[in-house]
Amino acid sequence: MSATLGTLLSELQPDWKIAVYERLGDVALESSNAWNNAGTGHAALCELNYMPEGADGTVTAARAVGINEQFQQSRQLWSSLVAEGILDEPSTFIHSTPHMTFVRGEKDVAYLKKRYEALRVEPLFAGIEYSEDSRVINQWAPLLMQKRRKGEPFAATRVPAGTDVDFGAVTRQLLQHLAEQRGVDVVLNREVRKLKKQKDGSWLVTYRDLVGRTPGSVRAKFVFVGAGGWAIKLLQRSGIPEIKGYGVFPIGGQFLQTRNPEIVAQHQAKVYSQASVGAPPMSVPHLDTRVVDGESSLLFGPFATFSPKFLKTGSMFDIVSQVRPHNLGPMLKVAVDNPGLIKYLLGELLKGHEQKVDSLRVFMPTAKSEDWTLIQAGQRAQVMKKDPEKGGVLQFGTEVVSSADHTIAGLLGASPGASTAVSIMLNLIKTCFPERLGEWESRLRELIPSYGETLNTNPVAAETELGRTAEALALTH
Repeated sequence: MSATLGTLLSELQPDWKIAVYERLGDVALESSNAWNNAGTGHAALCELNYMPEGADGTVTAARAVGINEQFQQSRQLWSSLVAEGILDEPSTFIHSTPHMTFVRGEKDVAYLKKRYEALRVEPLFAGIEYSEDSRVINQWAPLLMQKRRKGEPFAATRVPAGTDVDFGAVTRQLLQHLAEQRGVDVVLNREVRKLKKQKDGSWLVTYRDLVGRTPGSVRAKFVFVGAGGWAIKLLQRSGIPEIKGYGVFPIGGQFLQTRNPEIVAQHQAKVYSQASVGAPPMSVPHLDTRVVDGESSLLFGPFATFSPKFLKTGSMFDIVSQVRPHNLGPMLKVAVDNPGLIKYLLGELLKGHEQKVDSLRVFMPTAKSEDWTLIQAGQRAQVMKKDPEKGGVLQFGTEVVSSADHTIAGLLGASPGASTAVSIMLNLIKTCFPERLGEWESRLRELIPSYGETLNTNPVAAETELGRTAEALALTH
């Protein structure tokens, strides 16, 4: 998020002085790191939680279309940055990977068919395929069908235009360009400790260099807090009233991984299914092709873990230190209203390696324990917030919190996160710099041709942009 915002601002206003402070010894070591997330280019092509079945049995595509629109803006910006030499060759960060959904049982098969019927008429989902034929699904993803029990109802959808993205590589490349070509100060090992509003409207940013423990401070007219799970701590320290009522709940994750070339060669897709009862959307099970630093592997998961830290390199006191009188009530209400989530987390924590492989066998019946090892993924901070009707709700997705005078903003939340970073940062720019939009619009349209428009309402434009960015990002088959 920070790298995207810095890149956009440096392109829109090159004369501005920008500084990026990174707490760790390198950038993209937390949530953006390739192994700390699933690398899915979230475009709602395969994720069922973006299209839940209504109480009346209906399935609507509105939210899925909205998320797809957001991802198209990311693709457009990336393709423009590749053309301008800001990002490296597309193969260093993005790969064409079909997105699939696979379900079992009559109820889920009926639901998936309704979801397919709702999506196939949407221009941004052109090319989506549906099948209940084991021979067809076997062609799409052989590992799903090998030794599958006969007579079991199952179905799958497939969109060839899906992607696997190394968000760590994107982040590193963007910040390297900012530092080397745009004069941006990208400072490592610097931990921001405090944010204090000054009488002149600026912010005093107090920090400590972790090498040598040297303290310091700098003034800024605008501050963006893109600190992952720690964003809530810094926003609370800023004292802005807009953060009142917010809390976060940390959820970690693990993936089973195989690098066995014989297994990896049989699966070229990201295959999502239904989440377990009580599971948060970020815990939807999926079997994924991953390409990181040119090496392919398969991941399955995630399996939830728990730590009181908001970041992998956070503090054991994070979950406690966030508590304030204004957010204690909403957080307790969330705990009371979500027993399924608590039960799910406890069940996940009790699973051993063999039980996790058993979960994998639902997707891949031939999975062998010895082929798969556990890797630790990143920490996610699910947003809890005050609600006038319910008292407190668990907020999935991402949320930008900004001050009334728009001099500070921060990002809370998790998936779809990085995939929609461009759209989220464009909305932040619109909110925090409204007086500049007129002079910035032409450059924004150069970088993102559909800026200010929706592709899905214009089939010709949708087809054109999908084809253009696919070619620019080398995503054509």
